[in-house]
Amino acid sequence: MTATASEGDDRIIRESGIDARIALIVQPVLRGIGFRLVRVHLSGQNGLTLQIMAEREDGTMSVEDCEEVSRAVSPALDVDDPIEKAYHLEVSSPGIDRPLVRKSDFTTWTGHLVKMETSIVVADRKRFKGKIVEAGEDDVLIEREKAAYGEKPTVR
Repeated sequence: MTATASEGDDRIIRESGIDARIALIVQPVLRGIGFRLVRVHLSGQNGLTLQIMAEREDGTMSVEDCEEVSRAVSPALDVDDPIEKAYHLEVSSPGIDRPLVRKSDFTTWTGHLVKMETSIVVADRKRFKGKIVEAGEDDVLIEREKAAYGEKPTVR
């Protein structure tokens, strides 16, 4: 996932393709009403479904917040019309299985179990499962849940 960083977007994980185009449309709208974008994902389930995952600055998101976001982003999406076909709009909170998309997310969730996939090979792997032990400025230390024989119990 990569896209040009928009002003005020501190996410280190970003969308590509049509998802990135949609993110650029909804990001300023969300910011204007006090929310931050977590993720945009257009999928082919139930026809087309556009999922916009958002949260307040404090990480909360109520059902009423989802309704507010939906009402705010719908007109912007209608004007720019980035999706050629009919679609269902789904606004949600990150929930318990939230994607970690900001550096601050890794710090906030230190001590919690994470499943992580890196874009580059780290310690001969790209997929890791374990507890976040520490989050630095440019790295994260994971204590592996089950290290294979000969592997270190932690990986940075």
